[in-house]
Amino acid sequence: MKRISFLLVLLVFSCKNDPKKNGAENIDTSKPKYYESVETEILLVDDSLSVRAIEVIGENLAFAGNNGKYGLYNSANNTWKTNVQRFDTITPDFRAVASTANDFFMLSVANPALLYKTGDSGQMELVYKEENEKVFYDAMAFWNDNEGIAMGDPTDGCISIIITRNGGKSWSKLDCENLPVAAEGEAAFAASNSNIALVGNKTWILTGGVKSRVLYSPDKGKTWEVFETPLVQGKSTTGGYSIDFYDEENGIIIGGDYTNPEGNLSNKAVTRDGGKSWQLVGDGKDPGYKSSVRYLPNSEGRQIVATGFSGIHYTKDGGKTWKKISDEGFYTLRFVNDSTAYAAGKSRIAKLVFH
Repeated sequence: MKRISFLLVLLVFSCKNDPKKNGAENIDTSKPKYYESVETEILLVDDSLSVRAIEVIGENLAFAGNNGKYGLYNSANNTWKTNVQRFDTITPDFRAVASTANDFFMLSVANPALLYKTGDSGQMELVYKEENEKVFYDAMAFWNDNEGIAMGDPTDGCISIIITRNGGKSWSKLDCENLPVAAEGEAAFAASNSNIALVGNKTWILTGGVKSRVLYSPDKGKTWEVFETPLVQGKSTTGGYSIDFYDEENGIIIGGDYTNPEGNLSNKAVTRDGGKSWQLVGDGKDPGYKSSVRYLPNSEGRQIVATGFSGIHYTKDGGKTWKKISDEGFYTLRFVNDSTAYAAGKSRIAKLVFH
């Protein structure tokens, strides 16, 4: 297996001035385009691989998955460089990734939690470790090149949240005294690295399980409040699986129950007031369970794509009606521009082109 030279990765990252505006230069600012189908180009096939966390870096793609495997796809020459990260005798399962203009980060689930960043030595460096029988981190994102956040299941009386203010060199866990009390059975799903949505300084975190709510911070994690959602809940497999915001006011949450993938009641909701209130959309209509939802860039908040292991659905009216545009199943997706995305799932990673 080829070892990644992260000095080369750093060169790729340095071309990306703002990690929240991937592909912005390719976005057409004219009238929104509507799509009827999606073309799938498989970029990587590996029967041993399961990928739930991907990060678009310019036109390229970074991922981290199970069996400690992570890598970078170079779109210019259609090549992959992959490696395996181990910790002592542990081969981590990575479900969260993020990047800044300078570094790539990947965070494992289960005990111990292991958070790695690009190192100056050309190898990944461990920057955070947490040991607890309940530890289970689900998602990670950065507000800017210095400040980032990751969230996970409760280990005490609140959702676990760790924050960096120095570019990911060190991370600190928030005390439960500064966070909403977790409800009984409230946790989160490490299904697609999309439990966190960021717009400017604002942050939304989606929980699920017996209780499914949205934690909100207006100031990059300094203060928090919590809002109720109308999503199906009450069991450990129910609730919200993915959240995305188009702007500071308009957002969507999606989920359901992965053990009942056809169930389409109370699994999709939108907000028009920054997450304070949520209204069900397309209720009783497909799609059912989905693990990842994303707004299309340059769509005025009307066009949304949702994916899961049962296929890809698309809406052009803010979630009121949906159309299945592919039977290809993926766990997660991220847009490069307003017509191209990357997606990943069981055994494969793909490029999606919408038509």
